[in-house]
Amino acid sequence: MNSAMPRRLLRGTAGVAFHVMNRGVRRATLFSSPSDYAAFIRVMIEAAERVAMRLLGFALMPNHVHLVLWPHDDTGLTRYVGWLSLTHACRWHRAHGTLGTGPVYQGRFKAIPIQTSEHLLTVCRYVERNPVRARLVDRARDWPWSSASEHPGAPSPALQEWPVPRPPDWDDFIDRPEPSTDLDCLRRCVGRSAPFGDEAWRTATVDRLQWSTGLRPVGRPRQR
Repeated sequence: MNSAMPRRLLRGTAGVAFHVMNRGVRRATLFSSPSDYAAFIRVMIEAAERVAMRLLGFALMPNHVHLVLWPHDDTGLTRYVGWLSLTHACRWHRAHGTLGTGPVYQGRFKAIPIQTSEHLLTVCRYVERNPVRARLVDRARDWPWSSASEHPGAPSPALQEWPVPRPPDWDDFIDRPEPSTDLDCLRRCVGRSAPFGDEAWRTATVDRLQWSTGLRPVGRPRQR
């Protein structure tokens, strides 16, 4: 069973925000019922009890997961997401009677460093707007399984204060379509596993993390 841990996030990650993603193997459905979503939320809550982690946002989609994480130290990201992914995969197999049939996730999770500026707001908006973009709900707050949820009594892991100010009209803001330039820029970074930020920050971050990729310019988010 695949532990879904990354190969290169070993040093320099303390204090850097990350957009973390993973999908079901062969894009298979991970969450087909409310109980499936709730089970993942419970594992997130348990993961936070084991590894100190600042969770800034999340969205669970039928066949993939988005997290925005801000680790305290250099080992937190791999320990938190590794335990979360492996534990969820084991419990998913038990719940669905599929033990021994292979991995749940498509591979090792992606973790994209984010500059704590307008770029972080762009990522948080992108993550929380996912259910609206997928036409699962009309408003982000109506999706129970995200950090934008306004469902009373729905289980949710504790969220931490952002390192940049949250716009006062955030709930309405995330319901409005993003500029295509923002989406294209972010998706290029995800496709390349490249840091998401301005050019100088990206160069410094690649050097800090000792990555060999992610230096080509990809642009910046449009200002509000």
